[in-house]
Amino acid sequence: MRKLWQWLALLVVSLLFAGALELAALPAALLIGAMLAAIVAGTNGATVRVPRLLFGAAQAIVGCLVAASISADIFPVFYREWPLFLGVVVATVTASSLLGWLISRWRILPGTTAVWGSSPGAATAMVLMAGAFGADQRLVAFMQYLRVIFVSMTAALVAKMWVDTSGVEIPAIVWFPPIDRQAFAATIGIALVGGLAGKLCRLPSPFFLGTFIFGTIVHLGFGLEMQLPQWLLAVSYAMVGWSIGLNFTRAILRHATRALPQIIASIVALIAFCGGLAFTISHLLGIDPLTAYLATSPGGMDSIAIIAAAAQNVDISFVMALQSARFLIVLLVGPSVARLVARSVRQ
Repeated sequence: MRKLWQWLALLVVSLLFAGALELAALPAALLIGAMLAAIVAGTNGATVRVPRLLFGAAQAIVGCLVAASISADIFPVFYREWPLFLGVVVATVTASSLLGWLISRWRILPGTTAVWGSSPGAATAMVLMAGAFGADQRLVAFMQYLRVIFVSMTAALVAKMWVDTSGVEIPAIVWFPPIDRQAFAATIGIALVGGLAGKLCRLPSPFFLGTFIFGTIVHLGFGLEMQLPQWLLAVSYAMVGWSIGLNFTRAILRHATRALPQIIASIVALIAFCGGLAFTISHLLGIDPLTAYLATSPGGMDSIAIIAAAAQNVDISFVMALQSARFLIVLLVGPSVARLVARSVRQ
C-alpha cells in the first residue's frame, strides 16, 4: 500500500477507535485510540513513521499542557500539609518502584521499562520521558494507559458509593473555540523556546522537559496564560500515539499480551495500596474519605479532577495539590529510581 493510503487508513481507524473510546467514556480516548490504530498498522507491515520534527512538536505541546495545568493555588495547600503530602508521595513511589522491581526481577519486563511503566504520574509525561532513559517506550505506554483506565474506572465506582454522580455530565468538547491571539501565541512561543532550550541544555526528552520547565516558570512566575485548543491537543495526541504504536511489532505485542496478567495484578496491587493509604489518613486525620481516596489515587489526573468536581463535599484543592505534588516529585526522582532499580536487578 502506498504511503498516502497508509496514512489515510491510519487516520480513519484512529478516528473510529477514539470515537468508540469517547462513547465508552474512557479516559485519554484520543491518545489511546491513535495508539491502538497504530499498533494494528505497525503489526501488519505499515512502513510509515511520524517525522521526528512532528513528534518533537507534539511533545512540546504536551509540555505546555502539563505546565498550564499546574496552578499556584496548590502551593498554600502544600505548605500547610507538606509532611502529609511528602509521606504519601514517598510511600506511593516506594510501592510503585517495588512493583516495578518485582516485575523486572521475575523477568516479566526489562528493568527500567517496568519502573517507568509502574510510575504513578501523568501517563503521557512518563511515556515521553521513559524513552530518553533507555526504557522500551512501547511497553511503558502499554502499562501506563492500562493503569489510567483501571484507576479512572475504580475512582468513578468509589465516588458513586459516596455521592450520586448520575446527573453529572462531562463537559462537552469544544473542538474549535475562539482563538485568543495573545494566549495562543504565548503557547507556540513557549513550545518553540522551551524545546530549543531543552535541546541546547541536552535534557533527556528535551522537547517535553524543556517546554514543561520553561512553561511552568513563565506561567507561575509571570502569570502568562496559555491556550491549548482541543484540535491542537488532538493532533499532538495523534502524533504521540502514532509514534509509539507504529513501532510495535508482533513479537512485542505477543510479549505484552503474555505479561498482561502480571501487569494487571501490579495495577490492582497499587490501587489497593493507595486505597489503604487513603483509609489511614482519613481515619487518623479526619479527612473526608472520598477526598483522601481521590487525592491518593495513582494517576489519571484529568479523570480524578472531573470526579472530584462532581462530588459536593470533596476538597478539590487538596486533591489536586497532592496529585500535582506527586507528579512533580516523580518527574524529579523518576530517572534516578529507574536507574537504581535496573542496577539492582542486574546484580
